Amino acid sequence: MQAYLFVHFREKTTPDGEQVYFGLSRDGFCWEAVNHGLPVLWAYYGDKGVRDFTVIRCSQTGKFYIFATDLSLSYGMRNQYHKSWQEIGRHGSKNFSVWESENLVDWTEQRLVKIGTKDFGCLWAPDIIFDKEERDYLLHWSSAHAENGYGAKKIYYSRTKDFRSFSTPQVLYQKEDSGIIDSAIYEEDGLYYLFVKSECNPSKVILLCAEHVTGPYRRVEAFDRSMEGIESGLYEAPTAVRLADGRWCLFLDYYGVPGAGQGYVPFIAQSLRSGEFLRSDQAFAFPYGFKHGTILTITMEEYERIKNHDWADRG
Repeated sequence: MQAYLFVHFREKTTPDGEQVYFGLSRDGFCWEAVNHGLPVLWAYYGDKGVRDFTVIRCSQTGKFYIFATDLSLSYGMRNQYHKSWQEIGRHGSKNFSVWESENLVDWTEQRLVKIGTKDFGCLWAPDIIFDKEERDYLLHWSSAHAENGYGAKKIYYSRTKDFRSFSTPQVLYQKEDSGIIDSAIYEEDGLYYLFVKSECNPSKVILLCAEHVTGPYRRVEAFDRSMEGIESGLYEAPTAVRLADGRWCLFLDYYGVPGAGQGYVPFIAQSLRSGEFLRSDQAFAFPYGFKHGTILTITMEEYERIKNHDWADRG
C-alpha cells in the first residue's frame, strides 16, 4: 500500500511561511499537516527563505533530496528587492537550496547549489526527473537570461548523477509567443509529459508530450479543452501524482486571492495521454493552503515514521 508526502511552503508574510512544510496522505485525497502545521526544516543561508519545492527518491542510492528556489519574498520583496519583480527576476535566487536524507526524518542542513552563470536571472521552481535513456537525473527550472535582456523566461535543464555536480545548462523548452515558468515532467507508458505555466496566449497551465525527456515537445490539445473553464492568470505551479488505482491527480496552485486563501486545487484524469482532467474540489481535503510543492509516493512505513517523528528538535 502506498501513501503520499507533499513538500510545500505557506503563503505568509512572516519568516516561518517560506520554509519547508510536510503534508501527508494515505490516499492522495485527504491531507494532514505534519508537525502541527509548523515548518519541518528551515533555511538559514542565502535568502533565508525558500519556495517552489521538488522532492525525489534517488533510485540508485535510496537517498531523498529536496530542492527549492532560494528566495525570500516575505521580507526580501520589501528589503533587498525594493518591491520590484524586475529586480527579483534578474537578481534573485542564484542558487538552489538543497536538503538530503536517508529516511525522510533526519535531514542535512541546507546547502546552496550554484547552477549556470552570471547571465542567468532568478532560478525559479526546480523539478527533477530520472532519464531512463541516459540513466541520470534531469534538473529543470525556469529562468530569464541576459541573451534576451532578461525578457521571456524559458525552461532550462542540467544533468546530474550525484546531485552535487551538474552539467552546463541547456534550453529544454521555450514558447515562441510567451514566457513560461513552473515546469513539471512525468513519465507514462514510455512518453514524457511536461506541464508548464504559460505567461500569456494563454495565461494558463498547458501540457506537452515528447518521446524523450528533453523533447521535442508537442502540445496536448485535449488538456487545453479541459482548462477552458479555468480562469486565466490565476493558476500556476502544476504538480501531479499517480494514484494507487492508476489515475492521475494534478494540483494547480491558485493565487487569485491574497494571503492564506491561496493553495492547491485538484484535477483528476484517467491518464496523462488523454489530457482530460476534471476539477474535483469536493473529493479533497487540505488542512490549509499548500503552496508550490511536489508530491512523493512513499510506503506506509515511511508515512508512519514521518507522522510520528518528533520535529521539535529541528530548530
